[in-house]
Order: sequence, then C-alpha cells, then structure tokens
Amino acid sequence: MSVTSSDENRSKSNLSNNNLKRNLSNRHIQLIAISGAIGTGLFMGSGKTISLAGPSIVFVYMIIGFVLFFVMRAMGEILLSNLNYKSFSDFANDLLGPWAGFFTGWTYWFCWVITGIADVIAIAGYTQYWFPNLDSWIPMLLTVLLLLTLNLLTVKMFGETEFWFSIIKVVAILALIIVGLVLILTAYHSEATGVNASFTNLWNYGGFFPHGVIGFFAGFQIAIFAFVGIELVGTTAAETKDPEKNLPRAINSVPVRIIFFYVFALIIIMSVTPWSSIPSNKSPFVELFSLIGLPAAASIINFVVLTSAASSANSGIYSTSRMLFGLAKKHDAPERFGKLSRRAVPANGLLFSCLCLLGGVVLIYLVPNVMEAFTIVTTISAILFMFIWSMILISYIAFRKKRDHLHKNSVFKMPGGIIMSVICLLFFLFMIGLLTLEADTRHALIATPIWFIILGISYFCHSLRRGK
Repeated sequence: MSVTSSDENRSKSNLSNNNLKRNLSNRHIQLIAISGAIGTGLFMGSGKTISLAGPSIVFVYMIIGFVLFFVMRAMGEILLSNLNYKSFSDFANDLLGPWAGFFTGWTYWFCWVITGIADVIAIAGYTQYWFPNLDSWIPMLLTVLLLLTLNLLTVKMFGETEFWFSIIKVVAILALIIVGLVLILTAYHSEATGVNASFTNLWNYGGFFPHGVIGFFAGFQIAIFAFVGIELVGTTAAETKDPEKNLPRAINSVPVRIIFFYVFALIIIMSVTPWSSIPSNKSPFVELFSLIGLPAAASIINFVVLTSAASSANSGIYSTSRMLFGLAKKHDAPERFGKLSRRAVPANGLLFSCLCLLGGVVLIYLVPNVMEAFTIVTTISAILFMFIWSMILISYIAFRKKRDHLHKNSVFKMPGGIIMSVICLLFFLFMIGLLTLEADTRHALIATPIWFIILGISYFCHSLRRGK
C-alpha cells in the first residue's frame, strides 16, 4: 500500500509539474518587448501609410502609441495583482466570465495566426528583392519549418532567438538614423529623386498634411498593424523570472521605444527622400538606400527587415502555442494542447499553429500580389487585435469594480484609471469607423464578424457539452 501511495504521490507531482517554467530573463523580456514595438507593419506597411498621410504619419504613430501605452499599463496592473494569471485570457475569464476567456484566448490565437501569415507573406516579398523569379511559397515554407524547430527546443531558445532578432532590428534602425542624419547634414543630392536631403523635405511637398484630414485619418488604418504584438509581454508572464520587476520595466519603456524607433526613423526617411517619392508597395527602409544609390546597403537593410518579419512570426508561433496551452488548462481547447514536451514546451500547440501558418501559402496563390495580400491580412489582424486590447481595458474596468482592494495595494497603478480606459475604448471604436474609408480595409472589416459568429457557435456548443 505504501508503494502504491508513493507512486500516486509521484504521479500527482508529475501532473503538477506540467506547468510552464520561468526561464525568460530580464534581457529576454526587454528585447521581446522591443520586438513587440517594432513589427513588420513598420518595415513593410509604412510605405503605404506614408503615401496615405504624408509626413503627418509621425503624428499617427505617436497617437496610437500613446493609447496603447495605457492598454499596456492596464494589463500590467492586473497581471501583477495575481501572479497565477498566465495571460490576459486568464484575467478576462476571471473578471468577466468564462465566455470572455474563451473569446479572448481563441481570438488572440487567431490574431497571431493571421499576423504570422502576414509575416511570411512579407518574407516572400523581401526574398523577391534578391530572387525575383523565386516562387513565393518556398521562402514561406522554409521560414515556418525553421521557426517550428527553434521553438520545439526550449522556451529559452525562443527567448534567445527573439533576443538576437531584436538586436538586429535595433542596430539597423540606429544605423539608418545615423546614416540619414549624415546625409541630411551634408545635404546629400540624390540622382534618383533630384532632391537634396534636408528636414525641409518634410513640409516642402504639400506640408505635413498633403492629403488633408482624410489622408491623415486614412493613415491610421495600416499604422495600427505596426503595433500588433505590443502586448506580447503579457503572454510571457508565466515564463518570466521576477515578473514584479521585469514586467513594469518592459512596459514603461514602450513610449521611448515608439518615439525613437517609429518617429525618428520615419522623420529621417522622409527628410532624405521626399514622401512623394517613396513607393507605397515597398519597404521605405530598403528604398531609401536604393534611391540614394547604395544598393549594397539596401541589400543589408532588406536582410534586416526580413529578420524582423521572421521575428514577428517567431513571436506569433510562441504566443499561439501558449494561448492554446492556457485554453486547454481551462478545458476550452482539446486536452492534448495542455501537455508539455520533455523540454517543457507545448509541442502540440506549436505544431498546430505552424500548420495554420501555412495558410499563407494558399493565400499567396489566390492573391499573387504580395502587397495586396499583406493589406487584406493585416487589416483583419488589426481589427482582431483591437478586440483583444479592448477586452484588456474592459477587464481592467471590471478589476477596479470587483478587486478595488488589489488596486489600492498595487505598486504599478494604471495612470488615469477607468477614465483613461473609456477614452482608449472610444479611440478603438473611432478606429473601426476609419476602416470603412478605404475599399480594401472595408472588405476586411465586413469579413471579420464571421470569426466571431464561428466563436459564438463554438462557445454555445462547448457550454452544452460541459453542462453549463
């Protein structure tokens, strides 16, 4: 009997150990946060946003970044109030009800699948810079297989991969800003555009608002996608060492990163090359060096933006597998997604998410134009991410009403509290309205409710099975 009892205890211990391990250090979390703030939307999508809004695009990025900082602070306060929360799906479930956890978890999973598809499409576009005749599906497939292999090893390997991807992005943007400043200070003359590099290029071609208020508002449609993944540090909460110290540090640095990586970089680009000369269907980061006659540097930047897309896809694979793991633990997803491999990674979730990413290969066949396919996918992704950000804010409002004692004891309170949450929610509602202005984003907006109809039916059937 004692042996049997000992075996049972050991079995229970093994089951309790089927939990995510805190293997992500401060440097991993800081660089993951940077990766979330520097997405594919900045490198690939900023060409289109510049064509829509002109130099006023810098204000667009500042406004969106300002709003999302408060979303991050709301998320941070709730996560640190209860370290048993593994992600925002958990606190939505706890504060709003099981339906909220179900909708938030599965929508976030779908968000990153869609974003991952956008990333692998972008990778196909970047690869065409060197190999214009290469079939797009080949680099897409190779990228998915490589990232799957890296993520199957250990969570620390994900952290290391993201760390070095982020270092590449940071160094590249720093180099771009430095080179751009040198070109501006020396009044470099571009043979391609026939214009000297100068800060006056920001207002010499129709002013800061060349397309008026409508153009300014239209810039928000694509720019919002540049910020998807900014909440990624929330999904790393269960695998973060010393979360009370590392999460606030990562969240509070968001405004500085946005000003530096978005605003400064785009000001430099539009000063060296007038906004009207930047093609809408290509990366302005690559085109800047091509237009000034430095194809070797352009090739290096193309490699950088390719690694940026790979970094975003890597984050997507990580996030989707962890979200499936959390959903399975709450019995909102198949049980097999809640099991960890011997290396403490949710291997089944990783495999399933990577199979879904291959949907990008199908899409690129249906929509051969890379930029057109990218716009469709990124719009759907942005709408779904706005739903996630809204659920974080609504959860925060519920948190303040139900757990006000935890708020009073919090050392990481959200500035502005409930009032700021409502303002941010109204902003997202305004953003949805802006998506009706352009045909391509309007079509994506019309198609998105299909996902919520599917989720609603799934949750109803799921509730019936569980007898709730």
